[in-house]
Amino acid sequence: MVKSAEAEAESKFLQGQGLARQRQAIVSGLRDSVKAFGEQLEDISSKEVMELLLITQYFDMLRDIGGTNRNSTLFLPHSPGGISDISGQIRNAFLQGNAASAANSQPAILPQP
Repeated sequence: MVKSAEAEAESKFLQGQGLARQRQAIVSGLRDSVKAFGEQLEDISSKEVMELLLITQYFDMLRDIGGTNRNSTLFLPHSPGGISDISGQIRNAFLQGNAASAANSQPAILPQP
């Protein structure tokens, strides 16, 4: 029983490390994308590039959810007129996640504008 508990603890630890590395890779990739966009398009700010990337990821998520029949019902506030607000909502979600993580003393990821 002790060996089983130790194995489970080690498994959870390794899963946590894998998740942390995945998040670091995502942030690094986003940072590289923002930098590359900024070098190619000099008249666009890094904030605008980040908003574009977040909106693109949002639409990718909608496509992925709609592309499978294994999902339960998911309600997302969405309207064509509200597209400009999506990046603000995503940013607020990250800020709320950081606040919750800070309360639990666990690090969270916040995209850099």
